[in-house]
Amino acid sequence: MAADDLALLGLMRLVSPALPVGGFAYSQGFETAVEQGWISNTADTRTWLSGVIGCGLARLDVPLVARLFDAAGDTAQFARWNQYALACRETLELRKEEQQMGRALWRLLRDMKHPLPDVPQPTWLAAFALAGKLWGLDQRQTCLGYLWSWLENQLTVAAKTIPIGQTDAQRIGAELMPVLSDAVALGLTLADDDIGGGLPGVVMASMLHEVQYSRLFRS
Repeated sequence: MAADDLALLGLMRLVSPALPVGGFAYSQGFETAVEQGWISNTADTRTWLSGVIGCGLARLDVPLVARLFDAAGDTAQFARWNQYALACRETLELRKEEQQMGRALWRLLRDMKHPLPDVPQPTWLAAFALAGKLWGLDQRQTCLGYLWSWLENQLTVAAKTIPIGQTDAQRIGAELMPVLSDAVALGLTLADDDIGGGLPGVVMASMLHEVQYSRLFRS
């Protein structure tokens, strides 16, 4: 089988909803944003997601995935960026999500007999980056896959909480594809000292979600 085919199949596998990591269980504050009236329709959804991508994921998650991907053969550097990723999750809810999803994918990789570095608390970012490396993706494909997986989960949350229809969700996903590409292009240019994204709205929503009386998504 051609290497390009293997990489494409590896990418499809990594972003598949069937990947047993539990990403569908979390809303990353989106559920509370709907509850508070900050998001109420398709246009609000597009604006919220575009802002999170441009102001947060492009400047934090993408460069961290890239560094973890490159550090896959260096346990010390891999562990360093893994801890950095966890330290950047500002709320208990976001931190628990990062840890739970990371453990789930790490366990899958271990059960599939992949060689794993000695990292006691693998994050979702670290596990995703390592899976991309092990499954034949390049750095850019891994970063794009990470963003697409995040976007699909958020659109699933939107469909359950606003709600929006499946056609609207597909339309928003298509419209945000160039935003994802631009986010990866930006994230891959950032120096170490420039890594960091500010999303106070998401942080506030996540903290409120931790104490929200009735919720569909995990806290």
